[in-house]
Amino acid sequence: MLDDLPIRKIIHIDMDAFYASVEQLDNPKLKGKPLAVGGSEKRGVVSAASYEARKFGVRSAMSGMQAKRLCPDLIFVPARHSRYAEISQAIRKIFYDYTDLVEPLSLDEAYLDVTNNKRGNPSASLIAETIRHRIAKELGLTASAGISINKFIAKVASDYNKPNGQKTVSPEEVIPFLERLDIRKFHGIGKVTAEKMYQLGLFTGKDLKTKTRSFLESKFGKSGGYYYHIVRGIHHSEVKPNRVRKSLAAERTFSNNLSSEIFMIEKLNQIADEVIRRLTRSNVAGKTITLKIKYSDFTTQTRSKTLAYFVRHKAIIFDTAKDLLYQEKMKNSVRLLGISVSNLNTESKKTLKNKLSQKKTVNVQLQFEF
Repeated sequence: MLDDLPIRKIIHIDMDAFYASVEQLDNPKLKGKPLAVGGSEKRGVVSAASYEARKFGVRSAMSGMQAKRLCPDLIFVPARHSRYAEISQAIRKIFYDYTDLVEPLSLDEAYLDVTNNKRGNPSASLIAETIRHRIAKELGLTASAGISINKFIAKVASDYNKPNGQKTVSPEEVIPFLERLDIRKFHGIGKVTAEKMYQLGLFTGKDLKTKTRSFLESKFGKSGGYYYHIVRGIHHSEVKPNRVRKSLAAERTFSNNLSSEIFMIEKLNQIADEVIRRLTRSNVAGKTITLKIKYSDFTTQTRSKTLAYFVRHKAIIFDTAKDLLYQEKMKNSVRLLGISVSNLNTESKKTLKNKLSQKKTVNVQLQFEF
């Protein structure tokens, strides 16, 4: 079946414990120690954890209290998003030395299509190795990479030899690789779906491949069709160099719950400052302002207002957030506030050149060098 598909050379680069690694890079005293970025032992949520902390079970999105219980020696440091963005830009400059087809997924990971690359190098594996070496030498950080014929397999492969490693899945290895893979390792299959698959006797890609598309769709809805194709190595999504950002946001978790609206307004003012910085850095504006409120009982509420025009002015965003705060009475004391701006004025700017670069891959055959 792969013979009928356009074969591309896709690299997925994923930085290793990026936020935590940057903190350890900037403060050598933290190297080798269990570290959590964001949160605290009393409040908040962990944004990232070093590999030393992960050994104890500390993970991102975990409460600081739980993380501290798992790892009593855990060190908390505040997130420095501007610093992470600065290093992310330096990493992307390295990517662009090899291809213009770069699709960032976040500050710490991206897809690269190197089918037709700037260095004329036929080996995607060697390009990935060179990029990883340059990141280590020039920036002092490590990255892992996955290399294969499409984005899905490349992303799965980048997790295979983490940290500071890479995995190549060549065209002839795709099907055996997917058949051996635990379904928990399939990108797009989360914990709940994995448990449901286990109950159906589906533990590996080979098990998943025995099921018809109609069966999978009857059990998993539209996602069933996605599972049917990916286990056969079919994933048509191209690397999109001008991926459109849908929203920008900032939020704060407070060390003590807030019950006074006066204090909430003070915090919203600070959050609005950060939102403006991010909008300015990304050179975008938006129409929809959303206020996020997380109460002390951990229930979350959002309130939104869509304006008739695009804005990037603090006064308007702040005033709108205040109006949303006063829109209805608070149900409880508040542990988190956030402001997001969506409905942005960004559109895809994919050029004809990029389209042609993608189309050049259609007739490439399996004798590719990976």
